[in-house]
Amino acid sequence: MSTQIEGRVTEGAVEAPASELVAPKSKLFAVVAYFAMVVGVFSLLGGMFGVGYTYQQAAVENINTPSDAVFAEVPVRGPLSMWAQSDIITEHQLNRTEGLRYAEMPGQVPQVDAETGEVVLGEDGEPVMVQNAERMSWITATALTTVLGLGIISYAFSAFAMVVGLALFGLGWVVLKLRNSTALLA
Repeated sequence: MSTQIEGRVTEGAVEAPASELVAPKSKLFAVVAYFAMVVGVFSLLGGMFGVGYTYQQAAVENINTPSDAVFAEVPVRGPLSMWAQSDIITEHQLNRTEGLRYAEMPGQVPQVDAETGEVVLGEDGEPVMVQNAERMSWITATALTTVLGLGIISYAFSAFAMVVGLALFGLGWVVLKLRNSTALLA
């Protein structure tokens, strides 16, 4: 590599002299550093509380995944067991409704006599229509999978809060250390 300096051409790498910049001990740096550290600690504690609270709320329900779930017969406490439970609820519901979801099923179906298995006819000779129980079972399945999904999101949000808390605390600590150093190399 050639470099031209004051009319001369030199070969090789050019090294710039190290210069020192004196960092002023600004109160603003200290305030920002301490603020970041305090927010980081509270974010970390909030995330830890979120994990503990979500775990306790799931434990109170005392639910275990069924034997055909991805994680079979485990207590539903953490995000993976919540996902396994939600997944198997949906699978069982689809099996029960022959692969049809709520919106794909009719709201009413002809009433069937429990003993004979025949359609019950009204006085006008038309089938008596009743609410579709299979379709309504989707309401319960959807409610359960939604709650489990919220538990998973709660764990994810808590983990994010803890990571951000650690990052803010670390950033504050670094800013404070830089502020307290006598010189910075540029």
